[in-house]
Amino acid sequence: MPLPSIRTRTRIRIRTCAGEPRPMADSMDLILWRHAEAADAAPGMDDLSRVLTGRGERQAREMAHWLDRHLPRDTRVLVSPAVRTRQTVQDLRRKVVSSDALAPRRDVRALLEAAGWAEATAPVMVVGHQPTLGLALAHLVGGVPLDRLADTTPWRLRKGGFWWLRCERDARDRPGVLVVAVRSPDLP
Repeated sequence: MPLPSIRTRTRIRIRTCAGEPRPMADSMDLILWRHAEAADAAPGMDDLSRVLTGRGERQAREMAHWLDRHLPRDTRVLVSPAVRTRQTVQDLRRKVVSSDALAPRRDVRALLEAAGWAEATAPVMVVGHQPTLGLALAHLVGGVPLDRLADTTPWRLRKGGFWWLRCERDARDRPGVLVVAVRSPDLP
């Protein structure tokens, strides 16, 4: 099944945007951006020290330019402490905050808590890693309960690509997730 294009607006309703009933803002945007292509770790190298390849630098620059044109000015940008995530956002003209909750192999709950899903009053961009981002998509868009994510295959999020989601209420005041945009630097 092909991924939605940038112009596709697909409403996918799940029980609640946060997975558990609780108060929420009228709407919240969450952008999940996977770091661009990174070099493999050299023997003895810490995973957090991996850097982007030349191709990864081009991917990051392309996505950052698009995002700068489309993101609201008040978007909070959270990145993993990994060097490759900080490099991915270096061309994004925004203040960036590093969060240990987004480090490789952290769980979806930590990501959602750091982002303030679905209660934040401003859009939030999370720059992180697979499989956590793919599992977050499985939960938020696919409706997989948080307690069943361990048995779930992560959704594919291409290197340097992002999914832009919106949690909003419908005409009957039911929360749901809208896929606003999906972009990948390797696809037209």
